[in-house]
Amino acid sequence: MIPSVHYQDLGLVEYAPTWEYQTSCHQQLVQRKRSAAGDPIRDQPAPHKFIVCEHPHVYTLGKSGHPDHLLLDDDALAGVGATYVKINRGGDITYHGPGQIVGYPILDLEDFYRDVHRYVRELEEVMIRVIRSYGLIGIRLEGYTGVWLAPDDHHPLFRKICAIGVHLSRWVTLHGFAFNVNTDLKYFDHIVPCGIHDENKAVTSLSNELGRDLDMEEVKALVREQFAEVFQCSLTMTNPA
Repeated sequence: MIPSVHYQDLGLVEYAPTWEYQTSCHQQLVQRKRSAAGDPIRDQPAPHKFIVCEHPHVYTLGKSGHPDHLLLDDDALAGVGATYVKINRGGDITYHGPGQIVGYPILDLEDFYRDVHRYVRELEEVMIRVIRSYGLIGIRLEGYTGVWLAPDDHHPLFRKICAIGVHLSRWVTLHGFAFNVNTDLKYFDHIVPCGIHDENKAVTSLSNELGRDLDMEEVKALVREQFAEVFQCSLTMTNPA
């Protein structure tokens, strides 16, 4: 029996309440695992969730990140209409904003497989397949997470199109990916994205690569389709609690 995952689209929502909602869903799955064997709750399907949304302009710093990778002080942050939050995912600093699909899979990996590295690789695979639908070839770079585009005749740099940062507790996942679709890339100028100083690497978006804005609902539909295929699960559309 394949796992069933509840898909929820929160729309444009502030970062803090979304983090609280993620945490609540995560704790629900963890509590289920702590139940004694034979408890009726253990005989029910796990409430896996795949949450997507967009956020207003916000910079988030992972637990292993460096605060000095944010290049703005408080006044400058207010000036660009952004906020700053320290969180418990892996990785360094990144940006979330309108036009970016942020995905938060809250999964008990023991219903899928017990392999953190495979989980990250499969999140990357979802995005690689999605951008392939638009004629782009996504790659992985050794030593870096996320999905990249290689240099070509028109672009001399490696470009990151999707960032990934996750956290696990008792094999239950938290946080996820940030996929640049119609993202305003100027906001990345105010940080050292993911802590990467390499001048050979930059950030890009689907619209930047294709020279046109994308229909966000169309892209989300592709994300859903590829997520279900890669993770070998069924997705059920549900309304947020």
